[in-house]
Amino acid sequence: MKHSIRNTIFYTLIVLSFSLWTSYAQDHQTEIVSDGVFVHISHGIDNPHRLLMALKMAVSMAEGGKDVLVYCDIEAVKILVSNRQSVTFENFLSSDELLNRLKELNVKVLACPTCMKVANIEAKDLRSGVSVAQKDLFFSFTKGRILSLDY
Repeated sequence: MKHSIRNTIFYTLIVLSFSLWTSYAQDHQTEIVSDGVFVHISHGIDNPHRLLMALKMAVSMAEGGKDVLVYCDIEAVKILVSNRQSVTFENFLSSDELLNRLKELNVKVLACPTCMKVANIEAKDLRSGVSVAQKDLFFSFTKGRILSLDY
């Protein structure tokens, strides 16, 4: 009889422990978050290789399912103007093709407002799919870690 009571208590504790553990695990499930890639571009027609490599990497990461944010400052803001001639370089798609692909992938492309002023560019001059940078966007484009690529 003692053996039977001990077994019953033992199995009850196992079932209770498993039930509590399952409930705890469900309540504390972690959300799977995607890591993001921040692509910072400072060069434009002054260095087409750097510019197009950065845009190509942004497209590649976005096509791979990563959250991507492209930030253009210094010389790079000049390529974001709607009537600007496309930048080309051997073995790369043109800047227009890459920027159009980023737009298709819903990647935010941001232009530095201070650099725009220096280059005499207004928001209305920006090509479709490009926005003036706002600091909140830097912190809201991904929920995971942020990998930064600087070109």
